[in-house]
Amino acid sequence: MKVLVVGGGGREHAIVQKLRQSPRVSQLYALPGNGGMASDATLVPIGAKDIDAMVAFAREKGIDFVVVAPDDPLALGAVDALKQAGIACFGPDKKAAEIESSKVFAKRLMKKYGIPTAAFEVFDDEAQALAYLDTAPIPTVIKADGLALGKGVTLAYTREEAQAAVHAMMGERVFGESGARILIEEMLEGPEVSVLAFADGKTVVPMVSAMDHKRALDGDLGPNTGGMGVVAPNPFYTPEVASQCMDTIFRPTIEAMAAEGRPFRGCLYFGLMLTRQGPRVIEYNCRFGDPETQAVLPLLEGDLLDIMEATAEGRLADVPVRFSDRACCCVVLASQGYPGKYQTGFPLLLPAPRKDVSVFVAGAKLEGGRLVTSGGRVVGVSALADTLGEAVDLAYRAAQDVAFDNKYCRKDIGARALAATKGGATPW
Repeated sequence: MKVLVVGGGGREHAIVQKLRQSPRVSQLYALPGNGGMASDATLVPIGAKDIDAMVAFAREKGIDFVVVAPDDPLALGAVDALKQAGIACFGPDKKAAEIESSKVFAKRLMKKYGIPTAAFEVFDDEAQALAYLDTAPIPTVIKADGLALGKGVTLAYTREEAQAAVHAMMGERVFGESGARILIEEMLEGPEVSVLAFADGKTVVPMVSAMDHKRALDGDLGPNTGGMGVVAPNPFYTPEVASQCMDTIFRPTIEAMAAEGRPFRGCLYFGLMLTRQGPRVIEYNCRFGDPETQAVLPLLEGDLLDIMEATAEGRLADVPVRFSDRACCCVVLASQGYPGKYQTGFPLLLPAPRKDVSVFVAGAKLEGGRLVTSGGRVVGVSALADTLGEAVDLAYRAAQDVAFDNKYCRKDIGARALAATKGGATPW
């Protein structure tokens, strides 16, 4: 089969590498991909949001199956356009993708169907939002309604921080029209858990849980990023918690989307907080998480293409989905200064392949036949091992073999998970 993966980051590189393992894949393309993926897939110089050109390319090359990975093309209706052209694909259609592209839609869905989440208020007028903050409980969370590259959320611990976030989103439009409407939410407390799940509109199959590290600096300090590293599984996500999530969150969400005439087919990301009152939904994403994918897919056993096809065709219940009982740690190597200003264009040297280590390139391009850095997050180094501690050690050792000027990484990826493991993994 000829398979096309839409997107160009580390998440897409992880998907490409997993699909390469399928004996059914005869040719693999990445649109647009990045320079570090060139040895794994044929790069297609078309932007991921250029849906007309994407469909035309798929038709011209006789693509059999398309995996649409990023949020923007999903929200713009890439799957709808591909299906209309008669091309099979993995990912939700535009109506289902609204579970991520509009946080207001997602919160109202949860409220309507009794899916546990934080209390919230919605505002489309800055003055009304600021007036509400005069008496709102602090700390609080301010969220832009639309897509904002994972950066449209502010955790405000003072009233002044909350007011500044509202003005930045609604008054200054730092996230464009994504901040024209905002949510002000109750701030939940507890360990965070990321759970990706395959869903075919009726059946939902959770993948291995993960723990992301969003802050830029050690000790969970500094600004939020797209993710500086991740470990899987998450020790706080016990079998008891998993069962509770299936009964109160996962299955009800799939049933709610079907009831709304928006059956979800693809990968649904559940961002969860394990509170004293039980699991709560922080957010949904309508696609594989980044960098969670780089720690979860290496643990997947079996053929990813088979699973994706079954998901797209509504027969997920008939296909086995198995994960290794090992552990995985992904350490992100970023450009110094990320997520603020940073320099690019430095030569990037990658190590030779080695057992139980995968290198996923996120921000690099080919220039004169050599790889150079081109983004904030440059590389994710993932390592598999029998225990989490061994996986963390191996990932950091392998990360030393990746070379580029201005390289930066957190030194404590997995530290909280390891401490939880030693302490019995109780959230409180």
